[in-house]
Amino acid sequence: MQKFVIQTKIYLKMKNVELSIPGMQSAHCQARVNDAIAAIKGIKVEKLEAGKLSVSVESDEVRKELVETIEKTGYKVDGDDIEEDSSPSSGCCSN
Repeated sequence: MQKFVIQTKIYLKMKNVELSIPGMQSAHCQARVNDAIAAIKGIKVEKLEAGKLSVSVESDEVRKELVETIEKTGYKVDGDDIEEDSSPSSGCCSN
């Protein structure tokens, strides 16, 4: 008698998200953000450039985690519908 193993993959529809991060201008700042979000499961970085991040996310929860992680790293995320911290954050190179 033969045994068969069936593997299935679940494909989730990813949502494209573009975030404005004004304080992330230098290569150093971009690297800080990239390093901070690298451990988040459920995202795919499409493009990271001065002041902008384009990603695909699996869910709204992942999007929220992404924004919170960026803000905890010290950068303000503009134009996002998630509640923002009342303290201004200006990134690492704006001082």
